[in-house]
Amino acid sequence: MLDTMAVKAALLSRETAAKNGENVTDVSVVVPIHNEVESLPLLIESIASALIGTELSYEIVCVDDGSSDGSTQLLKQLAASRSDLRAVILRRNYGQTAAMSAGFDRATGRVIVTMDGDLQNDPADIPLLVAKLEEGYDLVSGWRKNRQDDRLTRLLPSQIANWLIGRVTSVKLHDYGCSLKAYRTELVADMNLYGELHRFLPALAFIEGARIAEIPVRHHPRRYGKSKYGLGRTFRVLMDLLTIAFMKKFLTRPMHVFGLLGLGSMTLGTILGMYLTFLKLGLGQSIGSRPLLILVAILLVTGLQLFCFGLLGELLMRTYHESQGRPIYRVREVVSGEEAD
Repeated sequence: MLDTMAVKAALLSRETAAKNGENVTDVSVVVPIHNEVESLPLLIESIASALIGTELSYEIVCVDDGSSDGSTQLLKQLAASRSDLRAVILRRNYGQTAAMSAGFDRATGRVIVTMDGDLQNDPADIPLLVAKLEEGYDLVSGWRKNRQDDRLTRLLPSQIANWLIGRVTSVKLHDYGCSLKAYRTELVADMNLYGELHRFLPALAFIEGARIAEIPVRHHPRRYGKSKYGLGRTFRVLMDLLTIAFMKKFLTRPMHVFGLLGLGSMTLGTILGMYLTFLKLGLGQSIGSRPLLILVAILLVTGLQLFCFGLLGELLMRTYHESQGRPIYRVREVVSGEEAD
């Protein structure tokens, strides 16, 4: 059952917003859908049942990501007959990250909860995530402690990925791949998703200065259809992990990495070049056939290119922030003595 204090806090927030003339939804549940026609009716009913008894207003935002099994038509029918369901139909299959981004853009809730559409996540855990979020966190991630998946093809790769992502991003979670998560809306509004970045949302949130928690959630065996995940996605995940690692350290200062590498390369090339110059002018030796001469040229050219990449990166970063009016910092709260008057 949803924590009483959490409910009271949400209701108070809703009343305050209502006085200001705002149309408020407490919780938006975003569900990417791809070929889940058999799961859809039970999924929608389960989410509604989990939230109706909490006194929180809610909406369900299902994003159809180019389904080909009849999910699109069924989702349209369900949305036409329910006031709590909104169907977002994408033109083709863009992938889970794009589907989640589309759901985020159309969610109106103060809290956004994401989950898979295959009934393996339990909607009954949604109130628990919301209650934990109300303790002062910006993101609460589910942990499928007793995961009901094949150990060889799903569990073992997932455990390796969780360990690797935790080491690279410094965000220690047991289960990065769990789609059941709760976010404050202002947090996801600051994150632009692409590639396979949906699985790295906690890392992106950490870059934004978010407070993150993790709680155990239930996990059920898949009832219908086949899993969309496979080992073929490993390469894309690794590439996105490298992107996250770079963003975490050098998002606003690309010159620090490219400039340092370029300076090191040019310094080494200069030292070796001075050595060859000494051999040529001081000792009268021939250096034209030495491989070291080619190495010097490569080091100097590479260093200059890396240094230029750093300068271009700095210019692009300045253009990015200035054109969007996007600050390079995040303010959690402002406390003023005037509030005490």
